[in-house]
Amino acid sequence: MKNIDLAKKIKELRARKGFSQDELAETAKINLRTVQRIESGETEPRGDTLKRIALALDVTPDEMIDWTEQEDTNFLMFVNLSALSFIVFPLLGVIIPMILWLSRKDKIKHLNDMGKRLLNFQISWCVLMFLIYALVMISAIFHLPIPILRGSIGGIEILLIIIPLMYALNLLLIMMNAYRSANGNTVFYQPALRILK
Repeated sequence: MKNIDLAKKIKELRARKGFSQDELAETAKINLRTVQRIESGETEPRGDTLKRIALALDVTPDEMIDWTEQEDTNFLMFVNLSALSFIVFPLLGVIIPMILWLSRKDKIKHLNDMGKRLLNFQISWCVLMFLIYALVMISAIFHLPIPILRGSIGGIEILLIIIPLMYALNLLLIMMNAYRSANGNTVFYQPALRILK
């Protein structure tokens, strides 16, 4: 979050409300010097101070922070494409996007929501892949056929059919959503468990 952007927004909201700096400080129950430092961009309000100022200006802290978020469709696209690391190792498709998401989720517009959708899908995909591998291993150890529709197939056959389809689905969704986010559209990652809300 940029101090100058937030400072401008607080100053603008204060003026719109008709408050002087002193009146804002009194209403928010904070020090006048704190208001002056925030509005000059010397410091950034956090926690309780941000809540008090937001309450005094009749806005929510989230609304105040949202005003300072930047548009960066290139970074949104990059976060989506970082999930391609699942090709090297499935968990990398969760870890790398999560690191990128956590590093800038409050600074880039739409990143928080997009990151949650991407991570929910990648986590769900990893869980499903683990379950498929576990099912195949159990069937191989106990020499059990895996019933699919009317016939029964072995573990190797299911790996040869389902695993490439799972990888293709993940690859397709990542590429499609990277394109969508680069154009400022909402991403679509389904099916997915809602782990991050």
